[in-house]
Amino acid sequence: MSKRNTQQRRHRIMAMLGEQGEVSVDQLARELGTSEVTIRKDLATLEASGLLLRRYGGAIAMPSEILQDDLSHSPSRYKAAIGRAAADQIRDHQRIVIDSGRTTAALIGELGEKRGLVVMTNSLNSANALRELENEPTLLMTGGTWDPHSESFQGQVAEQVLRAYDFDQLFIGADGIDIARGTTTFNELIGLSRVMAEVAREVNVMVESDKIGRRIPNLELPWDKVTRLITDERLDNASRQQIELHGVQVICARAED
Repeated sequence: MSKRNTQQRRHRIMAMLGEQGEVSVDQLARELGTSEVTIRKDLATLEASGLLLRRYGGAIAMPSEILQDDLSHSPSRYKAAIGRAAADQIRDHQRIVIDSGRTTAALIGELGEKRGLVVMTNSLNSANALRELENEPTLLMTGGTWDPHSESFQGQVAEQVLRAYDFDQLFIGADGIDIARGTTTFNELIGLSRVMAEVAREVNVMVESDKIGRRIPNLELPWDKVTRLITDERLDNASRQQIELHGVQVICARAED
């Protein structure tokens, strides 16, 4: 199929998603006259572009709060600032876990001068980035079942591997921060995140301030499991004080112009 036809098909998928809010793979395959394999590839590409969220058997429209976050001015420089602040917490020869995600990935480029690190991750993208560092750390992978939505390994095998180690620090992101409860996520696969927190002495949550106050049904980590929240300078004082009342250290990183 030509590139033009592929683009037309993906435009049609987005149009149907806009009309219905949710679509299934078999429905799309029937209406667009193509295979389910092709539709799954289309959905994976559209999700990677931030246009939808894949769900079992199909996809849903991207929640409006995420779209607003993606459209906010210069989001990448806030992630970079958070990555630098997170790296400041790491000492040479520590054993750390880096969860999958765009914000946690901003940490990896800041680790080049750290020596003797042992790093476990459940993300292939993070693993490849770690291998490019000048002082390449000892790299451990969780293994497990591949989850295309989070682009990471999940499941019982990954949890068992994690429990065989102990770590100094965990660096993990979140889809939202419920100020009263803790970190929240759209992803229903929260078991591995909780095991990561169990096996680490310090838990660092890395999240842009736009996500703080965003309430999402799935509670991932309650505040009593979190050591430190690393966010950006846009966080308001009232929210910061409320989070600190839970015993969590809050670091607001200043973004470079």
